[in-house]
Amino acid sequence: MTLNPNMQSGGVLSLRQTSHSMTERELIIACQNKDAKAERLLVDRFAPMLLTVSRRYVPDRASAEDVLQEGFIRIFGAIKSVDPDRGALEAWMRRIVINTALQRYRKKFRKYEVSGLEQVEEPEMSPAVYGHLGAEVLLNLIAQLPDIYRIVFNLYVMEELDHQEIGKMLGIATASSRSRLQRARKMLQEKIYQLENRSYEPREI
Repeated sequence: MTLNPNMQSGGVLSLRQTSHSMTERELIIACQNKDAKAERLLVDRFAPMLLTVSRRYVPDRASAEDVLQEGFIRIFGAIKSVDPDRGALEAWMRRIVINTALQRYRKKFRKYEVSGLEQVEEPEMSPAVYGHLGAEVLLNLIAQLPDIYRIVFNLYVMEELDHQEIGKMLGIATASSRSRLQRARKMLQEKIYQLENRSYEPREI
């Protein structure tokens, strides 16, 4: 089945209406039984959210859609392992899509790990620096961060993972994850000040 998060045909719209009356438990069980209609319902219900998740890690839309496509293949291949009574389908699918996206970056992360460039701790960024920004503006600024910093920032801030979990996912040390988060915060702070036409002077530690 071709997966398209932007499907707008009348047939899919009718499926969307049906999806609202189908519980998550029913949807999981039907997909586990390889019901093609249920699989389309699952895609229709979750693809927009999962594409947003994918684009946090792969900003290029075409590549993010490729990640989503591969992610859904993995989701349907592993959905037998999901307990219909746990109610954790969305979190499980998010993790699959994130892991699919991260495969593109793991070699790059290990290269920086070996280079020893992750030892400098940066100052924390006060929420007051970005609290006044709109969500769209902030997400666009985050998307401009280099891969090795943006990904750690997203995993820590958006997915609420701790540094130990991030380290395991990326194959890096916990200290490296912590350092990259601090660098990401500093770079984001600089971008915010530049956006507001302010001169930025790093704080004393």
